Amino acid sequence: MDDFRLKVFITAARTLSFTRTAEQLFISQPAVSKHVGELESRYKTQLFVRRGSRLELTPAGETLLTCAERLAGDYRRMEYEMSLCASAVEGELRLGASTTIAQYLLPPILARFTTRFPGVRVSMMSGNSDQVEQALCGRSIDLGMVESLSRRQGLHYTLFAPDELVLVARTGGPYARTDAVTPDRLRQIPLVLREGGSGTLEVIKTALGKAGIRIPELNVVMRLGSTEGIKAFVRNSDAMAILSVISVVDELRSGTLRIVDVDSLALTRDFVFVHPEAEPARLVRQFVDFARADR
Repeated sequence: MDDFRLKVFITAARTLSFTRTAEQLFISQPAVSKHVGELESRYKTQLFVRRGSRLELTPAGETLLTCAERLAGDYRRMEYEMSLCASAVEGELRLGASTTIAQYLLPPILARFTTRFPGVRVSMMSGNSDQVEQALCGRSIDLGMVESLSRRQGLHYTLFAPDELVLVARTGGPYARTDAVTPDRLRQIPLVLREGGSGTLEVIKTALGKAGIRIPELNVVMRLGSTEGIKAFVRNSDAMAILSVISVVDELRSGTLRIVDVDSLALTRDFVFVHPEAEPARLVRQFVDFARADR
């Protein structure tokens, strides 16, 4: 955006640190203080207060942040619309993706998209589904890609691709010759699960609930925050895990992990795009169309 002072303020409001703001924007800390001070002088009000070693936004700062983020979004959309007038696809696209999508589904799509549209600057944050949706609500990203079954009010969801969760075990472990288990058997099997807020955990909870099983009844030996961590744990233990099938393709091919069916349990879900506007900006729509066509 043209007013660099607002960019400095938005960054400071998100990090609540002038030091981190200076690092992210490649300017000095006194320059950050100068830009914020100019805004405070212009609007004749204090934007930040210091509580010990931590910065906090004042009510006026909260108001300015809401307005500034709206302006930044409008500016990004203006850049894209004007680039179309010049027959060039350019602009900034800020993506957020839940862990499974960010690690296993999105990288090849991003590689092809940035090759096709070199004028588009793409950035991506990764977290669980709840964190991605929070980032959308906070306007720190333009488009999210999540796997959650729930729908947050004020956000809009568009189908991306179907997915299936599978129960996996290490090939040389005690379940090496087990082809299938009943849902009730899951109560005894040592399991590794994702953390709270994970879309994967939400699907597991919903599916087991239909079979009359609650998460606290399971023999959960570990909770980990990443799929890679869970796979490494399973490869080195007698525990099992329920993971997206796209995340274990390499392990299934190499024979280090195997799938054990769960009788009469539907562990399916959809990966979805999520955006704050019912009609998103054209660059967001272009990426959605590209990603869906690329599948």
